[in-house]
Amino acid sequence: MAFSVISKKSGKTYFLHQRHQELKGGQKVILYYFGAEPKEGAIDALPEGYEVSENSKTGLPLLKKKK
Repeated sequence: MAFSVISKKSGKTYFLHQRHQELKGGQKVILYYFGAEPKEGAIDALPEGYEVSENSKTGLPLLKKKK
């Protein structure tokens, strides 16, 4: 089951996804994003060292590194 968050503003459910991306310089990074439906790349747990916050204007969830 994919990790999900319910928006406090809109009440919609969003699912966490990850994608491996290679940058122009050859560096490989992992991109995390939320989508409205669980698709390919959906992950089951929150990555270690990250927390979920919400954009106050749009209600979209965001991943932030813990301080």
